[in-house]
Amino acid sequence: MRLELDDDQRALQASVRALCAEHFPLERTRTWTDRDSFDRRAWRTLAELGTFVMTRSADEGGAELATVDAGLVYQVLGAELVPGPLVAAALASDLIDEVGTGQLLATVVERPADGQPAVLRHLGLVDVVLVLDAAGIWRVEPADVDARPVTSPLDPTTPVWLATRLPQGERVGDAALAARWRQRGDVLTSALLAGIAVKVIEVAVAYAAQREQFGRVIGGFQAVKHLLADGFARAEVARAAVDAAAVTIDEPGGGPDGTAAARAVAGARVVAARAAVANSKTAIQVHGGMGFTWEATPHLYLKRAWLEENVFTTPDEAAELVARTLTAGEAA
Repeated sequence: MRLELDDDQRALQASVRALCAEHFPLERTRTWTDRDSFDRRAWRTLAELGTFVMTRSADEGGAELATVDAGLVYQVLGAELVPGPLVAAALASDLIDEVGTGQLLATVVERPADGQPAVLRHLGLVDVVLVLDAAGIWRVEPADVDARPVTSPLDPTTPVWLATRLPQGERVGDAALAARWRQRGDVLTSALLAGIAVKVIEVAVAYAAQREQFGRVIGGFQAVKHLLADGFARAEVARAAVDAAAVTIDEPGGGPDGTAAARAVAGARVVAARAAVANSKTAIQVHGGMGFTWEATPHLYLKRAWLEENVFTTPDEAAELVARTLTAGEAA
């Protein structure tokens, strides 16, 4: 399969990138951590662009775009480290129109096994909690969730809460819809990770081109060149894998039960997660000691990558799924 972006897709990414530069600059968004500090006006501006309803039909207020187009947009959102429940908004808009327009915020969480805590992101600012389990999708009011905030979350731009109890709630979707949400959530999360992998290497390249050591820019040293070249290759593979997975799930038989789609989505998760984490570490290394400091940006990319790689499907779980589908194919 060969995927070349057309002019419309490039324009779509450029529009989202320009909006992010105006409304979501990192020096501001890294402090959006609760209901009081989160800029809902900027969030609604993002929603007005159609970000959360791209794949819906025109009758439903959407743009009737393909999943690959949504993935391209989410790569930009990942690259710009846009805060907020981005993937949850794209999923929840299927059921709640106000989420798609940015009037309401939602978070999506998998119901944990008995005795295990549930990890909810942005609980302090969302209006709706949607819980996935084997039976379907359940709507829960945030006030009914017994949870405590994590005082020092891994990603400072993403507040996290631990819930000791998730109410059953009102059933708003069946098991088939829950399965589709998991698949789409996996693809969009992998798109965020691919965006991180691409952008953080760009950040490292820009720094290496201006930082001098021993009378020359560090980008001229062979060791640094190799680090950056490896990072570029990882990012390109991740981007291609995510695009391919998005295309695959839109093809006939590309639903959650399709082997080819499941393998493509899982493969994209493995490649994108590993690329985002590895490239973020590379950027920190290229920045030297200052890469670990609060003022520098590379550590924020690494922390966001660590957070996103464990949403919906972990890389290890995805790798096992790929292995199972390949083994099953050989046996057949």
